[in-house]
Amino acid sequence: MSGTVPQPPASKGPSVRFRLLAIALMPTAIVLPALLVFVAIWWSTQFDRLLTIKVNGDLTIARQYLDRLMESSGESLHALGDSAGFERMLAGGNDGEIAAFLESRRNGLSLDFLRLVTPQEPGTAGIAAEAAAEWPVIRSALAGRATTAIDVMNGEQLARLAPDAAERARIELVPTPAAVPTDRTIETRGMVIQSATPVRLPDGRTGALVGGRLLNQNLDFIDTINDLVYKPATLPDGSQGTATLFLDDVRISTNVRLFAGKRALGTRVSAAVRRAVLDDGQVWRDSAFVVNDWYISAYEPIVDSHNRRVGMLYVGFLQAPFQAIKYAALVAVLAAFTIAALVTVPIFLRWVRGIFRPLEQMDRTIAAVEGGNLGARTGPVERSDEIGRVARHLDVLLDRLEERDRELRLWAEELDRRVSERTRELEAANIRLKQAQQRLVMSEKLAAIGEITAGIAHEINNPIAVIQGNLDIARETIGPAADAVATEFRLIDQQVHRIMLLVNKLLQFAKPAEFAETAEPAGPAEVIADSLLLVRHLVNRASVAVLRSDRATGRVRMNRTDLQQVLINLFVNAIHAMPDGGTLSIRSTDREVDGMPAVAIEVEDTGIGIPPEHKDRVFDAFFTTKPQHGTGLGLSISYTLVDRAGGTLTVDSSAGAGARFTILLPA
Repeated sequence: MSGTVPQPPASKGPSVRFRLLAIALMPTAIVLPALLVFVAIWWSTQFDRLLTIKVNGDLTIARQYLDRLMESSGESLHALGDSAGFERMLAGGNDGEIAAFLESRRNGLSLDFLRLVTPQEPGTAGIAAEAAAEWPVIRSALAGRATTAIDVMNGEQLARLAPDAAERARIELVPTPAAVPTDRTIETRGMVIQSATPVRLPDGRTGALVGGRLLNQNLDFIDTINDLVYKPATLPDGSQGTATLFLDDVRISTNVRLFAGKRALGTRVSAAVRRAVLDDGQVWRDSAFVVNDWYISAYEPIVDSHNRRVGMLYVGFLQAPFQAIKYAALVAVLAAFTIAALVTVPIFLRWVRGIFRPLEQMDRTIAAVEGGNLGARTGPVERSDEIGRVARHLDVLLDRLEERDRELRLWAEELDRRVSERTRELEAANIRLKQAQQRLVMSEKLAAIGEITAGIAHEINNPIAVIQGNLDIARETIGPAADAVATEFRLIDQQVHRIMLLVNKLLQFAKPAEFAETAEPAGPAEVIADSLLLVRHLVNRASVAVLRSDRATGRVRMNRTDLQQVLINLFVNAIHAMPDGGTLSIRSTDREVDGMPAVAIEVEDTGIGIPPEHKDRVFDAFFTTKPQHGTGLGLSISYTLVDRAGGTLTVDSSAGAGARFTILLPA
């Protein structure tokens, strides 16, 4: 054999070289980068999640401080109300001394207003009724329960309680990007921590000691929160913690700076945060643009004593330093991976090169063999390892393959010839078997029907003969008196004669050889007209429209009565298939079957049709889908009558699309 291996056609799939390189480089070039990307994404997500967890914890601390401040305010008022000095002032009953005492204690308690609310006499109006109507905390205190809540007071209410508080509450609004548009330019309302505690008055009634602290521009309050949440060394260099109290969406107390150290009082929160926190009542934990930079932020709604969302408490810290740390870590990991790849990839390529060269030689040989060149061989291979042994063994196998291929081709040709012969024989035998089975089944069905029909006909003949005989005796016995009921006797004779005709038809179906008669040619149009006349009452009652097309010119070699019986059966079945009305189409046409003239009569309805599973059984005896209308013998008898006349009866139908029966008779 020649050692020269012809070049095979170009392979459609990846080459051996490509696959080996892919195997060598996939861990470094694909798997590790993909894993690196997955880990980077996961780590970045977890890093952001930790930031969100941290800011949520910061918000919890800020809220706890605000709650503690509210509790402290309530406790201070409760201690003042229970003090001996306050009881002496109440016992003295001097309103001026009480007011001076409360004013002196207000400064010591760091409150912006402190007052005593007393209940009014029934039927009178005053400050107690007005205060109780405005604030639930005062109503609760007058009812005997100490309460502290955050409330929002307008400028007039603040001025009435503390004129200097009304002035401190005024904040000019600063236009803020991304905020909800507004026409307001100034905020005059004040957010107040309002506490009320019940006190016992000298006359035995319960009054309320009410105090409040204004939070607008309360920088000590917000700076204390910021110092508690963001202690030194809790944030990386360059980051900055912030805290803010919002009235509605306006910053009324904050340590967020605008420029030159000026606090961002009067700026407003973004529309997205406002919708989530104030409108929907959610807690915001995400990145948000705060005044002039991005912060990891947390906002929660503040609810007043009326259970309305009136503001927000915010804490957050600059996002940029954390992003810089995250990106620096990602860059470091990427740089380490790149250096490792640059060092290891050349080593992998050198190892792979010594493998794919002999494999490529074997690949070319196999491709040539697949292309039909069974004489192609790999030839000598320099390597003596496992790959070299595989190459030499491949050539030995190809020698054997070439010899076996020649033998198999000879056997395949012989096998194909024998299989073709046996296939033709089996197909012919199968056709003959199916025809014999169909004839056998039909013969068995007709024989059973014939026996049943003959028995029924003979049984009916006996009572009919008795009826006819007794009718004759009755007529002779009565004599001339029978003329009065002559019409009734005639009707009985006609019906008895009709029954006898039906019995003869049954006997003719059961034993056609004994009742054979010469079939006189019948005109299809005449038989159709007579048949329609007999079912006219059914057609009218079912609101069925009849369409006729009598185009046949030939006459059929079938007994007129038999054809009429078949047509009447098909008409009645069609009417039953259209319970809600429809159209009955009857067509007769001339045709040619196997070169011989024939007549086709089609009976088509627009009724419910025949399901596919019933289509092959409609001509079986006693099979019916409407037991309330028949016994299932009509179509079977009709099929037998048409077949005996040398014709065929077929059906074409589908469920819901009506049915068409075709009678094809020799002309």
